[in-house]
Amino acid sequence: MTNHTSQRAAPAAPPAGAAGRRRGPRPPFSARRAAALRRVAGDLELYCRYVLRRPLRPYQLAPARAILASVFGGLGRTFTVMYARQMGKNELSAALECYLLTLCQRRGGTLVKAAPTYRPQVITSLLRLDSLLQNPLTAGQWRARHGYIREVGAARALFFSGQEHASVVGATASLLLEIDEAQDFSAAKYAKDFRPMGATGNVTTVLYGTAWDGSTLLEQTAAHHQALEAEDGVRRHFAYDWTAGAAEVAAYGAYVAAERDRLGEDHPLFQTQYALRPVAGSGRLLGPAHLAQLAGTHPRERRPQPGAVYVAALDCAGEEENAPSPLWGEGVGGGGHFAPAARRDSAVLTLARLTRTRVLGVEEPHLEIVEHYAWTGRKHRELIPQLIDLLKNVWQVRQVVVDATGVGGAVASFLVGALGPSRCTPFVFTAPSKSALAYSLLAAVNAGRVRMYADDGSPEAAAFWQQARAARYAVRAHQALTFDVDPAEGHDDFLISLALLVEAARLAPERRASLRGMGAGG
Repeated sequence: MTNHTSQRAAPAAPPAGAAGRRRGPRPPFSARRAAALRRVAGDLELYCRYVLRRPLRPYQLAPARAILASVFGGLGRTFTVMYARQMGKNELSAALECYLLTLCQRRGGTLVKAAPTYRPQVITSLLRLDSLLQNPLTAGQWRARHGYIREVGAARALFFSGQEHASVVGATASLLLEIDEAQDFSAAKYAKDFRPMGATGNVTTVLYGTAWDGSTLLEQTAAHHQALEAEDGVRRHFAYDWTAGAAEVAAYGAYVAAERDRLGEDHPLFQTQYALRPVAGSGRLLGPAHLAQLAGTHPRERRPQPGAVYVAALDCAGEEENAPSPLWGEGVGGGGHFAPAARRDSAVLTLARLTRTRVLGVEEPHLEIVEHYAWTGRKHRELIPQLIDLLKNVWQVRQVVVDATGVGGAVASFLVGALGPSRCTPFVFTAPSKSALAYSLLAAVNAGRVRMYADDGSPEAAAFWQQARAARYAVRAHQALTFDVDPAEGHDDFLISLALLVEAARLAPERRASLRGMGAGG
């Protein structure tokens, strides 16, 4: 094994001697044991294997050696390290920190690590380092100070949040500067507050993370590194997708393969977190393959089938106080008055038959959309009794999710009162909740877990497919997605109702017995 540690680090190799003096007399090491300790402390691979008892894998050792060569050679290089999720990025980072604190405890030095948030990311990093420091060479010798500092002798590690309000002025990094989850890290915060920390010592810097949209701090830095590599041949970018982990650990490969089957290979989470491929900044939410998967062959149902379980979702819309209220049966579809060409959105209720199928040991909900109701401009005081009757008495839904944002709040409140909180769930749209809804919708469509009834030529079916084709997504910071239909292309009420339907399936109780006694009187 090549030793990438410089000679000047060797005098700090046997810290156990110092530990022994602090705890009382200890028999002197034999020459053979002292040589073995120097050899172990002089090589990260041996240190992790025999001291930490946590061997590093080949794809972890490759960047580690390059990083340490820069640290001990005073090269001041910057590296980007991208691993698929659960492949040991944090394990590598903690091992480097523990190793440097051990080797440099006599001569001193400071390493700095930052993450986008203090909780849970910085806290998790601290706990991981604390665990590694409980090794035979440093157990009982390290100190925790002020919550965010770890010290071994004269060497210390500082851990900071990268949030905009976090104050990090005055800190200096002389050994190593690490930025965790750099795809979520503010480029401005990094340039202003963290990058200058290593200026006086020409510190080595490492940015860790995964892919997102190609424009993040991590990805832009990685692109720069790849350009430099093409010029001088010095490797600065290390990227290992999930196949590298699968080659080392069969169980990991099986897990990711199952996630690929569950989410779909083109799902943004699989592409970015496991395949390390960036997603486009915006585009069509549902491509041709998605639309084909969404198309079902089952007929539309005007009434529930005996023994079937149904869930529903309601996208609320504003009411038109000056519009005449249509009578039951007027218009089209399930009984509402639907005007797809109107300028305003409609209230859309989507109903689906729910079944559960076990795939690769995981039970997943499957949805067959069987009916749509749509009302344009219907007054809420007239719509609510109709909704209660449909959901409670006609379809006896197991779960309904209701858009409770803005004007939908009052409608959701009435439905919760009529159906009970176990059967009716309000959903308030925020940036995080809409992002989670987008991911869930894509996963359900990708896996073939939601199907639309066969096109019956109705205005509802036409509106559904028009919106599905027109839907667009846009990527945001922190792996967030948003989706909608450009107003120039139409409405998004059927689309939102579809997404809420997937949420209803997730929330629906699995056992019918849990609904005993609820019946029509619920």
